[in-house]
Amino acid sequence: MMGPAHSLSGAAAWLGVGAAVAAAGHPMPWPVLVVGALICAGAALAPDLDHKSATISRAFGPISRALCGIIDKLSHSVYKATRGHGDPRRNGGHRTLTHTWLWAVLIGGGASALAMTGGRWAVLGILFVHLVLAVEGLLWRAARTSSDVLVWLLGATSAWILAGVLNEPGNGADWLFSDPGQEYLWLGLPIVLGALVHDIGDALTVSGCPILWPIPVGRKRWYPLGPPKAMRFRAGSWVELKVLMPAFLVLGGLGGLGALEFI
Repeated sequence: MMGPAHSLSGAAAWLGVGAAVAAAGHPMPWPVLVVGALICAGAALAPDLDHKSATISRAFGPISRALCGIIDKLSHSVYKATRGHGDPRRNGGHRTLTHTWLWAVLIGGGASALAMTGGRWAVLGILFVHLVLAVEGLLWRAARTSSDVLVWLLGATSAWILAGVLNEPGNGADWLFSDPGQEYLWLGLPIVLGALVHDIGDALTVSGCPILWPIPVGRKRWYPLGPPKAMRFRAGSWVELKVLMPAFLVLGGLGGLGALEFI
């Protein structure tokens, strides 16, 4: 799928989780619901770090473009080193390493560890990166026609304000993980969810997605998981634009209302 659809699906997924955990007796304070949805929207772009032309490659100028090139080569190297007898040869690393459940868990776990051990500046850094990505995905038309510096300033300002709101007593710094020293441990959850939602979205397209790697399926270690081919669509097609994106908006709205009902 394209960047805007990925971001919308990420935000909708976190709002849906908010409704589910609220019904289970662990309601999210509203700042956690809002910040988590924005982080998840940004994280839903991150697996495309292996693609030089993806939305994320433009988010931080030459830094993100260079990083995408590095991740592309790394992913391609991992693919070549681990491919099974049934896996085809490839010329690049797109939709390989960064499009797996293992990558999602490692990135989310790393973010949680960084947030707990790095203090306020680490939290601000995590928020800044994902809020910039959320702007690039959710407000993509405005982001493409405005200055990168304005997008970065919006991300930095929003990160500073939201971090302050979260840090107020009862606003969710310790949501779900309440023991001393576990503040902001939950920040990794929307990152994992965003990456997995991205992978599921890509699995619906023609090429499928190797979400299960390194678990082998038959003779393939990079099995392109997806529905029957007749049910798949091309990225950027009318199915994505006219069906899925409106559906994500509706589902996200319903999830948000369900979550807020219990606060």
